[in-house]
Amino acid sequence: MIQILFALVLAEMALILSLLFRTPLRTLVIVGLDRSKQGRGPLVAKSVGGTVLVFFSSTLYGVFSVQKRLTEAGFVNPTDEVLMAHRLLEASLIGFSLFLVLIIDRLHYYIKELNLLRKFNEEIKNLKNDFEQRKNADAEMKKTEIKQPKLQS
Repeated sequence: MIQILFALVLAEMALILSLLFRTPLRTLVIVGLDRSKQGRGPLVAKSVGGTVLVFFSSTLYGVFSVQKRLTEAGFVNPTDEVLMAHRLLEASLIGFSLFLVLIIDRLHYYIKELNLLRKFNEEIKNLKNDFEQRKNADAEMKKTEIKQPKLQS
């Protein structure tokens, strides 16, 4: 189980690194995350997250029960010590994995918002440039109208 959790944590860290740097892989990851948040994706994610959270709480309960046995016995049993270390490692990996999932979700949200703001900013700049060009063209037309004598009929 610990090997799976280490692989999960490493995969999540790689996903975070791919989101942090602007590469072609980043666009693929963002598209994948967008698609996973559509349809039944959120329901599946909440189900898996809830299951992992229950497993995390179960592991923490096991840690506290081993700790209680160690304090009640008054001496350190080598089996309980190994069991405690195993459960602590498992609990820390699960907790870190849940934390990384939250980081991935927030990074995805902020990247999408940043892209929307950049597009909006670009549109505003284009509109401003168009307005300035029209203003300059109108000013030039007025100058040429003033310079040309009006014909009287």
